[in-house]
Amino acid sequence: MADTVEIETGPSPSGSVIWLHGLGADGHDFEPIVPELRIPTDLSIRFVFPHAPVRPVTINGGMAMRAWYDIYSLDRDGPADEPGIRASSEILHELIRREQDRGIPAKRIVAAGFSQGGAIVLHGALRYPERLAGLMALSTYLPLPGSFDAEVLQNPEARNRGLPIFMAHGNFDPVLPFQAGVDSRDRLAASGFDVEWHEYPIAHGVCPEEVSHIRTWLLSVFDATE
Repeated sequence: MADTVEIETGPSPSGSVIWLHGLGADGHDFEPIVPELRIPTDLSIRFVFPHAPVRPVTINGGMAMRAWYDIYSLDRDGPADEPGIRASSEILHELIRREQDRGIPAKRIVAAGFSQGGAIVLHGALRYPERLAGLMALSTYLPLPGSFDAEVLQNPEARNRGLPIFMAHGNFDPVLPFQAGVDSRDRLAASGFDVEWHEYPIAHGVCPEEVSHIRTWLLSVFDATE
């Protein structure tokens, strides 16, 4: 089980958001966003920000840092760290199960992630065997696309077909190209997922307008699952 930073917006949470950070950051990275979301006082949400494992990252000269998986190159068609992606997807599954053990039903759990964390969320949440509340993928892409049809669309145990998905990407992202996000959005939408797409004139990050859109989406998702 990953170590986590946790914030509850009120007593006895009725929903959870598990939010994975990007490469080289940690669970504290998105901690300041919680008050900016202005969750209503009558909606108690537990935000769970896990720390990724520390591992060498090839594109950073093998330097060890917090990373959900290794990155061998910046070539979109290059090899992917499939074992790392699958291992971190299982960490996400463990975190979801822990929230369920703490009394939050799967249909009241949102999986969220930024950049590398978003890739794990897109991979892991869509393969979770119980229906979730929604999925939020920020400045990211769909990893291991070759396994998507067999493991998500054609898998009778995958319960998240048609899941509400919030996706956002900066038009000037130099880390994860904007087109990678667009291609992933199109693949998901064509596969029947309810994708809410936003783009912003920013680089690789999150802007105030995006926070406002995230708030609106989160409130709608939790309202819809009560």
